[in-house]
Amino acid sequence: MAQSSQEAASPDDQQLIQLVRQRDQHALMALYQRYGQLVFSLAMRVLQEQGAAEEVTQDVFLKIWQQPERWQPQLGQFSSWLLTITRNAAIDRLRAEQRRSGRRVSLALQHNTLADPAEPVGNARWVDGQILRRLMGYLPDDQRQVIELAYFGGFTHSELAQELGLPLGTVKTRLRIGLQKLRQLWMESVEFHKKPPEEI
Repeated sequence: MAQSSQEAASPDDQQLIQLVRQRDQHALMALYQRYGQLVFSLAMRVLQEQGAAEEVTQDVFLKIWQQPERWQPQLGQFSSWLLTITRNAAIDRLRAEQRRSGRRVSLALQHNTLADPAEPVGNARWVDGQILRRLMGYLPDDQRQVIELAYFGGFTHSELAQELGLPLGTVKTRLRIGLQKLRQLWMESVEFHKKPPEEI
């Protein structure tokens, strides 16, 4: 019971970022403990090299320390933003290696599409990235987590199951239900603002 009370009292991401802005190193460490493994896993997926992935992970949290104001709550969930800047940092690292070695960065990585065309999780073209971040705040945590990893991280279904330690069927169900809810939220948002619907 004491553990549950302690977890309930834990500061949320927005509170931690506010503390980081006040140069609280403990808040940065709390964010690292919360998201460090996730950031490393995404960097590792892109770079396929442990040392490079560790350096990108360090760079990402250094950027948070140096410029915590870059994330604003109105832009959407902190975790979605974090995955986006991690992916960008990893791809930048890959491009730098490309210039040195002559290797090409795959178009799939550059355009944030999935490597496996049989699993088109990230191809929900009816959402804009910034709008998606805001709408995902209305989803349950379990659905939001898999969509963040799929859409912003580019993980396939199989990779999600391995990363989260879940059965593949559970991952697919959460993605399907979560995307259905996002689609409905998107259409309600379009109707509310009386904007013409984009490609759905």
